[in-house]
Amino acid sequence: MRSLDVEVTESARLYGDTHVLWMTRPPHLANATPGQFVMVYIGEHTDPLLGRAFSIHRTREGEQGPEFAVLFDVVGRGTEWLSRREPGDAVRVVGPLGRGFEPRERVQRMLLVGGGIGCAPLIWLADRLIEEGREVTLLLGGRTEAQIFPAAQLPPAVELIATTEDGSLGTRGLVTKPFEELLPWSDQVFACGPNRMFEAMHDVARRSGLRKPIQALLEGTMACGMGICYSCAVFPRRGGVRLICTDGPMFDLRDLY
Repeated sequence: MRSLDVEVTESARLYGDTHVLWMTRPPHLANATPGQFVMVYIGEHTDPLLGRAFSIHRTREGEQGPEFAVLFDVVGRGTEWLSRREPGDAVRVVGPLGRGFEPRERVQRMLLVGGGIGCAPLIWLADRLIEEGREVTLLLGGRTEAQIFPAAQLPPAVELIATTEDGSLGTRGLVTKPFEELLPWSDQVFACGPNRMFEAMHDVARRSGLRKPIQALLEGTMACGMGICYSCAVFPRRGGVRLICTDGPMFDLRDLY
């Protein structure tokens, strides 16, 4: 884990209010895995002082070497500043941080479930799983079509199933119903989204009687990203305190609810 300035190589609004920022990938990020994150420091000076946690969204080989991306909704001062970065600008990042997804060996059918901007780390995971020859179904939910990651940006082998609350794309409703239908098919489940989605998924899994691992990336407010400030503490059902930034952000849902 190191802190350094990286150079922006591409900045674009990808869909809706969602923006993608590509940056040069420093050598120490080469061993990062899907589900890990970086702390990005906003602004040219020390205002705002604290960084923002962003999942590593994707990697690629650029014209001048390896690159990585973060995906984010423009919702406030920090993300608005980040969306205005242009190629050649410098951005300070710290990472890789946290515990990422852990796909099991010798299993084939992978179900990925994302709510809103929770799709960000799942896209890189899907890329990796397809490269390994696995079957991947990506289930995405959002309020409207504008919150669903574009199918054209996915590997062709990924099966995309979309649900929207207003019915503007895919099935009208929440991800819970298709998740319930696909759970028996899957060998392993990976998820990222709001806590209410995780709670609903856990209820579905419990009622099904299927004890399949569901790895979830928890979202939380992080001031440091390194286990110092305790701003991202969670309290598992078995007691104790865990930190999203260091013990996670990946947790098995069975350990939380």
